[in-house]
Amino acid sequence: MRPPQGGFLFSGLYLNHHPIAVFDSGLGGLTVLRALRGRLPQEDYFYFADTRFLPYGDRPEAFLRERGVLIAEALARRGAKALVIACNTATAAAAEAIRAASALPIVALEPGVKPAAALSKTGVIGVLATTRTLQSERFQRLVGNHANHLQVVAQACPGLAEAIETEGPHSPQVSLLLDAFVAPLAAVGADVVVLGCTHYPWVAEAIARRMPAGVTLLDTGEPVARQLERLLGAGKLLGGGSGQLTVATSGAPARVAATVDRLWGQHLAVEHWEP
Repeated sequence: MRPPQGGFLFSGLYLNHHPIAVFDSGLGGLTVLRALRGRLPQEDYFYFADTRFLPYGDRPEAFLRERGVLIAEALARRGAKALVIACNTATAAAAEAIRAASALPIVALEPGVKPAAALSKTGVIGVLATTRTLQSERFQRLVGNHANHLQVVAQACPGLAEAIETEGPHSPQVSLLLDAFVAPLAAVGADVVVLGCTHYPWVAEAIARRMPAGVTLLDTGEPVARQLERLLGAGKLLGGGSGQLTVATSGAPARVAATVDRLWGQHLAVEHWEP
């Protein structure tokens, strides 16, 4: 395994005390970060919100591939020992290119279509995601491989992630968008709903209230944390940190910090960083 450009090797292994890098277009990936820290509290983390280019869902796929590779290479130079792509849209557009360009252990997200298919009793599952994710070949393969025997209601949610981030999960704008996007899933009797964007767990309770009683909501935070633990264990990279968390953005730190405080529930300093 070749070292990342500017990375660190010791006896063929990345030094354990280096941080795990987590990146998203914005702050939805904090839901994944919370799951990571819950399972691996001894690790250090560097969370990067690429808010200068938020929302990713409106960006061309070629741009997302180039941007994703650029970010991964910069995080490797910064000394990351592993990378979590905490963004479904970035995973759909860029995960394969990032894996081809980087030697870091990488965990990427994808909508939980496979577990949803296994859980559904009605044979109808719903997927809430960005338009870019639902249009991707990666998502189409997921459905074809794991849910082609079911009715899959794929509901694009334009503007929802941005509204959650800029207006807040409990804002009137988010409420109106949820009314529009969740209604089609409730109407067809979906009994499992996949939260196909890392922002959506912030409004999971509001989604559940708009669905029939007993619906199951699936997000990817816990499965990602388990997969990262497996990868780090296999590479003898577990531990070595002190639970330190650094948050950075390519946008305006003060504005991002205010949103982080609202979503995270405590104050976290945010620095500016450009890959």
